[in-house]
This record gives sequence, structure tokens and C-alpha cells, in this order.
Amino acid sequence: MTGALLPSDPSSLAGYRLLGRLGAGGMGVVYLGRTDDGAPAAVKVIKAEYADDPEFRARFRREVEAARRVSSPWAVPVVGADPEAAEPWLATAFVPGPSLAEAVAECGPLPARSVRVLAKMLAGALAEVHAAGLVHRDVKPGNVLLAVEGPRLIDFGIARAADDTAITSADMIVGTPGFLAPEQAEARADALGPAGDLFSLGCLLAYAATGRPPFGTGAVDALLYRTVHDEPDLTGIDEQLLVLLWPCLAKDPAQRPTAAGLYGLIIEDTPGEPAGWLPEDVVRIIAERSAAMLALPDIEPTVAEPPATAEASPSRRRFLVAGAAGAVLVAGGGAAAVWAALRDDGDGTASGAGTGGSRQWTVGLQADLSGPAKALGQAQERGARLAVEQFNARKDKPFTLTLKTADDRGDANRAGAVARAFVEDKDVLAVLGPTSDTPARAVLAVYDEALLPLISVSAGASILTTVENRSFLHARPNNLEATASIVMLLTAGGKALGAQYASSRTAGGPSRRPGLLLDRSAGDYAWESVGSVNALVRNAGLTPYPRVVPAGADAFRPIVTDMLAAGSDAFVYGGYAPGAAAFARALTAAGFGGPVYTPGAALTTEFLQASDEAGDGWLITATCVDPTELPTAADFTAAHRKRFGDAPAYFAAEAYDAVNLIANGLRKSGKRPTRPELIKSLRATTYQGVTKTFAFTPDTGSFVAPASGAVFGYRADGGRFRFLGPAAVPSSAS
Repeated sequence: MTGALLPSDPSSLAGYRLLGRLGAGGMGVVYLGRTDDGAPAAVKVIKAEYADDPEFRARFRREVEAARRVSSPWAVPVVGADPEAAEPWLATAFVPGPSLAEAVAECGPLPARSVRVLAKMLAGALAEVHAAGLVHRDVKPGNVLLAVEGPRLIDFGIARAADDTAITSADMIVGTPGFLAPEQAEARADALGPAGDLFSLGCLLAYAATGRPPFGTGAVDALLYRTVHDEPDLTGIDEQLLVLLWPCLAKDPAQRPTAAGLYGLIIEDTPGEPAGWLPEDVVRIIAERSAAMLALPDIEPTVAEPPATAEASPSRRRFLVAGAAGAVLVAGGGAAAVWAALRDDGDGTASGAGTGGSRQWTVGLQADLSGPAKALGQAQERGARLAVEQFNARKDKPFTLTLKTADDRGDANRAGAVARAFVEDKDVLAVLGPTSDTPARAVLAVYDEALLPLISVSAGASILTTVENRSFLHARPNNLEATASIVMLLTAGGKALGAQYASSRTAGGPSRRPGLLLDRSAGDYAWESVGSVNALVRNAGLTPYPRVVPAGADAFRPIVTDMLAAGSDAFVYGGYAPGAAAFARALTAAGFGGPVYTPGAALTTEFLQASDEAGDGWLITATCVDPTELPTAADFTAAHRKRFGDAPAYFAAEAYDAVNLIANGLRKSGKRPTRPELIKSLRATTYQGVTKTFAFTPDTGSFVAPASGAVFGYRADGGRFRFLGPAAVPSSAS
């Protein structure tokens, strides 16, 4: 924020009208200035007593030189300077937005996508810094300004040439504790280099994602010790960001990526494209400060004393927290209404008919039965119902199961109310669902707090099992793991997964430059799909060509033209069925007939109908089977046809397996288990279903994938999907 000028401050300097103070320190003042043509600038002026010190003046001269050598849209440019003046000064373009430190303090941590965009653009800025032969050495939240079009890296006050160690004493620590590298913390002058900036960037990004420094706060000595010896606290950061952060935060500088390498690894909106990357609260701060800039007079009047500090008003973050709490209360109050809509689909037999006592032994099904993913939800309801009916038909059953279903419509708010209703029903011993990622994320904490087992066969977000949880079981590989087979096809050619995977489009050898298209309409799903492929193929030595298409775009032809011109000879599309169909049509119109791969979201009739013949030959990897083509599921398929009159749809067999897994866990207990006992039993179980083998990690409930048989291939062919069977994955991904 801009403060008033003091009587001792000049009203102008070197052609800049000074309007107010942006900040002040012991060695100088930073003013807000304006040129004659109205352009604002941040003017840093060094006090005369420090300018008389030859060593200090030499340092300032180096700062000016360093800032001028960096040319990046994400670094604030120098617009004027005179390091030889009686009071040396440096003017840079003025960015009216808050620093990252201010934004996080005012509005809280940034969303995951905002952090990824921040990471890409700052990596690009550091790549230019390092290409200029410099090391910034003070990458921290206070040195990053936020603007709608992207961040700006500032303050090259302690930047040095990468090979300049003579000016750094062996005992001098440079940088900001909590955001500096171990080699900086130990003042190892011979080890200071570009890799230190990457460690600092990792700390900065962790702060942006969590609102706290990764090595904590407190005394400087404690911070330095933790930086050198302790692992960073990355609790609560999703797996997409962890993939980027862990390499940056390696203790050994040689293990960290280069800035240019990190920039290439992150698939996000490229500079110059409209990003819409900041949350609304931060954008509002930028808008308010920009408006205040326009309202400033030509010369800010001076005041004799700084104005008294007014009592701070409650921050917007406090209001947001209060509002969120209110929303929880409202949603909780509506749980009874949602519960009234739940359907008890048991056969009417009380659990006392078996050996379970007077309580019902109930399995819940939380699914999207009428929303955007209703086809999957309805298929899972049929599979679950068939499993319950078959269990209850057994003469030796130790108890009778009841199925209770609830429709969350794929809506996060309704999903929370549904979950609370299941939690409150003490007869419910486990729940199958939700159908898709958004409601699954919304309910995970609800089930976890109540220690009610939750098993999902179709939601794939990696965040569901990234952090330790107490109740969740992921009955499929997550979105990151499910793309490993695509990587094998790109790096080893069409026959890498078996002869059935080779076709006229995929029979060739390894790709030379795969084109990766991330469709912003698919949100985090697209990032997890394409982002993981990007990282893995780079590790394999390929140089992919990634592009991002904005949400809602329907004109894919210019992007296809660009990617083909860049030499892309195979494509991976990350997104949902409508975008996949549009991309298929654009590729066909451009004459491309080579291999195209996409994860399971395109495994829908919508893709087949919308793409028409353009989709023929596309290879799709998914975590569900076609039970009509799987010998082990023959009995299930026959029973499904008899019960419902048609063949089972995708994920019906997986839901059938999940309910049988739960029933098996209940039966093995020998008595009615508590919910925590059932969680422990299920996580310790290896269960062979009709679709795959189910096993879980004991701490997070992650699916333990075998070498094959957990991911399956499909090829679009003549208006249908041809099931290709299990798709092998690299041993490191299994």
C-alpha cells in the first residue's frame, strides 16, 4: 500500500514525479513515481550516507546490472537507473498487485491450479535469470508480486553471477531463513548456484499452497537447522504439486531440476494466453489497488508525521471462514431432508433373521443417479444390488445384507449432506461411492471423521489417497497411475502392450515428439492425466510438445495445426468426451492418421457419437472392464442379464466386486464388527474379484496394483469400443 510522502522526501527525481512511499528501510526508500506520460514506476533510492561507501555502491551497481540483464515477462523490468548519482536510484515498472506474502496472509493459500501457474511462470523467470549467468539468491513470497496476467519476480539486490564466490565470505548467510537452500543455510560459498534458487522456489510454492513455510517459523538458528536436517512439512498438498515440489526441495543441489527443466515439466497456460489463474479475492485486491492508482493526484501532499495506525478491520479471510462455517451448519440442517429421500432397498428381512442380532447389516451406496455421471452411477447401483441379492440368497449366510442407496447427483454440496446422513445411520457399516471426483473430495473428511469405511471404484483423483486417511479404500489405480500404459505405448511403440494393441494407427515404433493436449474444461482430471504422461516421457528421454486449450474452447484446428507443425507424431488428450470428440474431428480434418491415446473419461457413447469415424483407432486406457468380454466375469454377466434384462455397463462389475469385498470382510469378522474394525479388516484383505485382485495399503487405503490386470485397454472401432484386455504397466508404476 502507498504511504504519504514525508517533508524530507523529494517531490521529483530524474523525471519521475514521486506520489508516495511504497516502503522504506535503513538504507533507502522505495517511492511510487510517475513519468510525464503517466506510466507508474517503483523508484528505489539509496541514502547518501550509504552511497558514500564504495563497497555498498558497488553492490548497488551490481543490482542494477543484474536486473537489466534479465529479460522475462515474469520479472519486473528496469525502466531507468543511475548508480553513479549522489543518491543512487533504480526505477522498475510498478505492479499494483500484492506480494505473494500479502495475498496469502489476506486471502489464505492459493488453489492448486494457481500454484501450478505460479510455479511455471516463476520457473520461466528463473530460467532467464540463470541464462543471464545470474543467481537470484532471495526467492521468497515477499519478492513475488501478483498481477492478473502473471507473477513478477523482483529485488535482485543480492543477485550474483553464478561463478562469483569471491564476494561471499565463508561465514555469511545470504537469503531469507525459511526460504533458502541448505547450502545457503550452511554458508557454503562454493556450493551456491542456480540450484539454490530452485530450492527457494520449492519453499515458496509450498508456502503458497499451505499458507505456512515448509520449515516452520521461529528463531533463525532453528530455521537454519531444520532446513539442513529436517524434511519439509508438505502436509495437505495434493500429489500433483508434490510431484513438482519434492525434486526442488532435495537436500543435494545435484538432485534438483533446472529452472528450464521445471518450466518444461509443468503443463499450464503459456505466457500471453488469458489465464484467469488467481482466486477472486486476490483479483479483487489487485483491482482495488489499480483503482487507487488511478485516483492518486499528481503529487501526494507531504505530512509532518506518519498517520496513526487505525485498528485493523476483520480480514476478508475471517469473513470467508465464518461464511464457510455457516454453510456447514445449513448443509447439516438439511441432512434430514436428504435422508428422507434415501431408499432402503433391502428385501425387507430384518438382520435378526441371520445371526447378526437385531441391528441391520447395511451397505450404503452413494452415487450420481440423476446427474452428469448417472450412467456410471446407475450401473454401479445394479452391480451392488445384484451382489446383495446373491449374498442374501445363500443358505449359509451368517446375516442378511441391506442396500441403502442415495443420489448425490454428482453435486458436492448434496454429497456432503448424503454422507452425513449415512454417518448418522448406525446400521450402515460401509459405503460404496461416490461416482466421480468432485463429490468424492467433498465427502472424504466426513467419512474419515466418523471412521465409516468408504470404497470408491470409479472416482480416480490421486488426492483421495495422497495423505494419510483413516477410512477410505481406493478400489482402482488413481488417475496418475492409470496413464502408465500410455507412456509405454509412446516410448516403446504399438506392440508394447501386446499384439492386440497394435493397429494401423499404433503399430509403429516409439514416438519422436508426442503432442500432449490438456483441456482446461476437465480441470484437475486433465492435469493428472496429461501431467503424469509429460513427466514420465521426459524421464524416458522424449521431448513432448504440451499445449493447453482454455475451458469451453471448441476450435481445436489451430492447436492441431501448431502441434503438427512442431513435429508431433502421436497425441495424448487429457479431458472429457466432448472435447475428445472435437479434437478427433480436428485431427482427421488435418489429415493426421497416427496414434492417439486418452485416459478413461472418453469411454462413453457420447464420444463415439460425437466423433463419428474420426474417433476410430483412438486407444483408451481405463480402470474398468467390459465384463461381457472377460471370462472371469461370465457368471456375473449372465446373472446381470437375467436380473436386469441387458448386459452390464462399465463399472457395474467393479461395484459388484466392491460389495462382495465388504461382505467378505463382514463374514470373516465372525461377529458384527465396529466400523474401525471393518476398516482394518478390509485394508488387510487381498480379495480376488471377477474384475481384478483388490489389495490396499494399510495407511492410506491406496489400491495396490499388480503388474497387469488393473488397467485395461479399449479401441474405438466402428461406433463401439473393442475391449483389448489388461494393459501392462512399467514395474515402477505397479
